[in-house]
Amino acid sequence: MLGDLFTRRFRVLQADGESISPERYESLKHKIACLMAVVTLLPLLVMAVIIYAENQANTAREANNNQRALLDKNRATIDLFLAERASTVAFISEAYGFQELSDERNLGRIFQVMRKNFDGFVDLGLIDSKGRQVSYVGPYDLKGRDYSGQEWFARVQASGKYISDVFLGFRNQPHLVIAMRHVTESGESWILRATLDTRQFDSIISAMGLKPGSDAFLVNREGVLQTTSSLYGNVLKPCPLPLPPVSFEARVIPIVAPGGGELYLSYASLPNTDFMILSVRPRVGALTAWYNPRWDMLAIFVSGVAVIFFVVFRFTGFLLGRVRESEERRALAFRQVEHSQKLSSLGRLAAGVAHEINNPLAIINEKTGLMKDLLGLGEDFAEKARLVAQVEAVLGAVERCRGITHRMLGFARRMDVKIESLNLNEVVDETASLLSREAELHNVSLVMDLDPDLARIESDRGQLQQVILNFLNNALAAIADRGSINVKTWNQDPSHVGLSVADNGCGMSEETLKCIFEPFFTTKGVKGTGLGLSITYGIVKRLGGDISVKSRERSGTTFTIILPVAAPASAAMEARCS
Repeated sequence: MLGDLFTRRFRVLQADGESISPERYESLKHKIACLMAVVTLLPLLVMAVIIYAENQANTAREANNNQRALLDKNRATIDLFLAERASTVAFISEAYGFQELSDERNLGRIFQVMRKNFDGFVDLGLIDSKGRQVSYVGPYDLKGRDYSGQEWFARVQASGKYISDVFLGFRNQPHLVIAMRHVTESGESWILRATLDTRQFDSIISAMGLKPGSDAFLVNREGVLQTTSSLYGNVLKPCPLPLPPVSFEARVIPIVAPGGGELYLSYASLPNTDFMILSVRPRVGALTAWYNPRWDMLAIFVSGVAVIFFVVFRFTGFLLGRVRESEERRALAFRQVEHSQKLSSLGRLAAGVAHEINNPLAIINEKTGLMKDLLGLGEDFAEKARLVAQVEAVLGAVERCRGITHRMLGFARRMDVKIESLNLNEVVDETASLLSREAELHNVSLVMDLDPDLARIESDRGQLQQVILNFLNNALAAIADRGSINVKTWNQDPSHVGLSVADNGCGMSEETLKCIFEPFFTTKGVKGTGLGLSITYGIVKRLGGDISVKSRERSGTTFTIILPVAAPASAAMEARCS
C-alpha cells in the first residue's frame, strides 16, 4: 500500500514537471507517518476493545461460576438436611405401630433419640386418620388439636408425604412440618408429624460467607420469604424480586433491583419441596477483579501507542531518505525504459519496411532472372556481354537488399520478444477494441465467448496481439455486411489454453487451405502481401503453440491456436537474449 502511495505521488510530481523539494518530502513524511499510525493503531484499538469486553465477560463468568458453585453446594446441604429429617420421620412411622406411638412415654423416648442424632426437630406428634392429634411430645400443648381442616393434612392424606412451607400455625412461630402417612395391612392409617425449626436454614445460609452487599435466602413458589433476608425483610414477607423459573441446576441471571441498581441473581430449586434458594449480589462488586488491573492495562496500552508512534516516525524518515537517494537512479531507469521503447518502435518500423521492400525486390529478382534467361537463349549481338554483366549486377544488388531486409527482420524479432505472465482474455479484449469501430461500419458483430476461469499464460503480449489482429483482419475482409465474428477462449487441459476466431464469411476452398500459411500466398490480389498468415504461423510456433484452420466455401472460416501455459524454453531464451 505504501509503495503504491509513493508511486502515485512521484507520477503526479513528474507529470507536473516538478522536482521533489525537501518541503514536499517533509509533507509526504507526515502524511505517510499518519497513515501508518492509523493503520497500525486501528487494529490495536479494536483488539483492546475486544480484550476489554472479553476480559470483562470472562471475569463476570468466572465470578458467576463461583457463585453458582457456592449456591449449588448450599442447595445440596439444605436438600440433604430435609431429606435426612424426612427419612427419619418415615423410618419411625414404619418401625413403630399406632399403639406404641400413642404412648407418650414411648413417643418421648423416640423423640429424644431423634433430637440427639438430628438437629432441628422441635416436636413430634401422632395424628389419627380423622385429623386429631393423639399423642404429642414438644414444648407446646398441642395434644387433642384438630388438623382436619388444614391444607397440609389434606395433602399428606392424598400423597402420603408432605414437607410444608414455613408457616405460623397454632403456635404463632415460623416453622415447617414434615408429615408421613402410614397405612397398615388392615387399612388403618395414621400420620406421624414432626416440626422443624427454620433457624437451621439461617445457619446453613450464613455459612456461605457472603460478601458485603450480598444476600441469600429461601422463598417458596409464591415468592414468600422462608428465611430472614438482610435486604428484603423477615420470614413470610413477600420477596420484591421477580421470581425466576424453576431450575434444579444453579443458574445466574442479571436483573434490575426494585429500587434501582444492577444485580446478579443466583437461584436453584430444591427437589421434593416448594423451596427455591436465591442469592443476590451487586454487579459492580462482582467485577472487582477486573477493575483492579484495568489501570495497569491502560498504562501498558498508552506505552505501546507511544512506542508505535516513535517507530513509525523513525521508519518513515528512514524510508523516505532511501527513496530520496534512489530518485536519481529512478529517473535514469525511466530514461532507459524510454530508450528501450524507442528501440522497440524502431524494430517494428524495420519489420514493416522490410516486408514492404521484399515485395518489389521479389519482382525485380524474377524479372531480372527472366531477362538473363532470354539473353542466354537469344542470338549473340555486339552488346550482349555487357548487357549480361548489367543483369548480373542487378541480381547481385537484389541479393544484397534481401540480406539487408533479412537482418532487419531479425532485428525486429529480437526487439519484440518479451515473455510475461498475462491473461489471454485481456489481450483479446484489447486487440478487438482496435477493430470495433471498423466492425460497426461494416455492420459486423463481434461476439466474445471468453472463459472467466481461463488460466494465465507466460507469453509475448505484442506478438499475441499481432496474431489476433491478423485473424480479425482476415475475418473482416472475408465477411460481407451484417456478418458476425465469434472469438472464444477455453482451458484445453491443465497445461494449455485455446483461442479460436470464427467468421461466417465467404470461406476457402480445399486448394486454398493447403497454401494459406505459405509466404506471399494471398487471395486478396494486389491488396495483400501474403505475409500475414505466414508471420502468424511463425509467431505461434515460436511461442510453443499449434495453429489449425477449418473452412468451407460460403460457410465461414475458423482459426484455432493452442498455447502452452508455461513459456517454452526457446521463447524464454530468446526473451533473455533480447
